[in-house]
Amino acid sequence: MATKARLIVREAARTDDAAIERVLLDAYRQYEQSLPLERWVQYKHNIVSSVISDTVKYRLVAELDGELAGSVFLFASSREAYGTEGPHIDTPILRLLAVAPAARGKGVATELLRTSAQVAEGWGAQALHLHTTELMGSAVRLYERLGFARAVDKDIYNGELLVRSYRIALPWRVPEEADRPRKKKEDVG
Repeated sequence: MATKARLIVREAARTDDAAIERVLLDAYRQYEQSLPLERWVQYKHNIVSSVISDTVKYRLVAELDGELAGSVFLFASSREAYGTEGPHIDTPILRLLAVAPAARGKGVATELLRTSAQVAEGWGAQALHLHTTELMGSAVRLYERLGFARAVDKDIYNGELLVRSYRIALPWRVPEEADRPRKKKEDVG
């Protein structure tokens, strides 16, 4: 009989930086062929520099059986998350949710989202936002299954690419039917 994997979500330490970078790059590498080379190089640079960014308010990691399997970053607002005024979101922004390819489909992303919502709620936030693209279809399906709703007024364009905004009101609890690990693999985004 197989034993159930042990999943722990915790605040990241600086000693986790190299492992976080590795998980992020492994998780997002699947989009390399879908993006123009110049855009991928810039995106990869942004991913790597985010690991040590001082604008991140809170960093979470997920460990599956003692191995770092995922991460996510929380920013206080859109200004900190994107370094610009627009789309003007004054509630926490969730960015760079990543799950190692070998850990997908085991509830890692759901637990990172659950804990992110709890952290944001602890800050007194009324909502949690994130941005993603249609390229990240599995992630979009996960967000929608968990109850995130489109926030079209907070969409942004990155060049010609529409980056869609999603929002969840706080307090939030993972819907019971979505709280079970799925056979279909979760994605990042």
